[in-house]
Amino acid sequence: MDIIATLDQPKLKTDLPDIRPGATVRVHQKIKEGDKERIQIFEGTVISRSGGKGLNGTYTVRKVSEGIGVEKIFPLHSPTVARVEVVGQAKVRRAKLHYMRQPTAKKLEE
Repeated sequence: MDIIATLDQPKLKTDLPDIRPGATVRVHQKIKEGDKERIQIFEGTVISRSGGKGLNGTYTVRKVSEGIGVEKIFPLHSPTVARVEVVGQAKVRRAKLHYMRQPTAKKLEE
């Protein structure tokens, strides 16, 4: 088990904020187009976390863009994610906020 931990250690990011369900986050993602690279910002609500805090850890961010719900799953320690900002934190009582997919789930978005 220590062998896996020593191999994973250099790949782990140390500057991660506390990303929890209910948090509104702004994810700065590196997008490569041909030979150019730019940063695209995806802002939304974290609806779930899974996989722990290691290399397998992920979080799902949901936003509504022009009336259509868009979800993206980001790995915690992905090299394509330049930065994660926590904009706000809502009080939630669930670990998985999949009820946000319903059109009547407006209370948390306020």
